[in-house]
Parts: sequence; C-alpha cells; structure tokens
Amino acid sequence: MKTLKQLLADKQRPLAFVAPADSVYQALSVMAQHDVGAVLVLDGERLVGIFSERDYARKMILHGKSSRETAVREVMSERVAYVGKTATLEECMALMTEKRFRHLPVLEDDGSVAGLISIGDMVKETISAQQFLIDQLERYISG
Repeated sequence: MKTLKQLLADKQRPLAFVAPADSVYQALSVMAQHDVGAVLVLDGERLVGIFSERDYARKMILHGKSSRETAVREVMSERVAYVGKTATLEECMALMTEKRFRHLPVLEDDGSVAGLISIGDMVKETISAQQFLIDQLERYISG
C-alpha cells in the first residue's frame, strides 16, 4: 500500500481552500469547481477550519441562513483533526472512521498544509492495493 506522502503526490487536483471572511456562497462555488465535498479554511497559510457539505446542511439550511451573506468563519468546523505526512493510511482510515468525517487535512512539520485526503481516496487506494495482492497471488498459483 502507498504511503500518505505518495498518495498526496499522486493527487492531480489543486488544493481547494477559502478564507474565513469568504462567503459560504464562495466556498460552495469553490467546492463545485473542484468537485469536492469540503474545502480547507486558511488564514494565509495557516489552517483555521474546514467547511463541508455537512456544515452547509446542518448550519446553514436548517437555520435558514443566506449563503451569500454568511461568512465561512460563522459556520466552519474549527476543531479540525489532522495528520502529519508520516501517518500511515491505516491510521488515517481509523481516525476518519472513529471520528465519522470524510476529509482529513495533512500538515507539514512546520504546520503548513501539505494536502487533503478524503475517504474516497482511502477506499480507492485500499481497493488498488487489494487488487495488486490478488493479481500477485493469482500469478503465484498459476505459475
């Protein structure tokens, strides 16, 4: 199985992020543009939160707020779990499963953002690793 560092290097898309003062509408636009379910909220290069589809559904729609008039800082999740680049994919999957979220920021040693992984990234890599193992076992058995 790949390392977290390899998984991040293989990701083709640029990092989707917004600033705390940006409107929720802007955050939703960035999410749509990047075809992702969450964006990081950065103050300069510092991670200050994450805004997800779940935040939108629970903190905007249910409270009748306007996405054009509400700043991301008002509804983002501020307590963000994250991992360093040395974390294993198994550790990431366990954290995401235990805490019941689908997006996990990865930080550099200096605290800057290295990337963002999703549960979809994790599942895709797990399936790929399992298929590789199956192929190897089939070759061994037939060889």
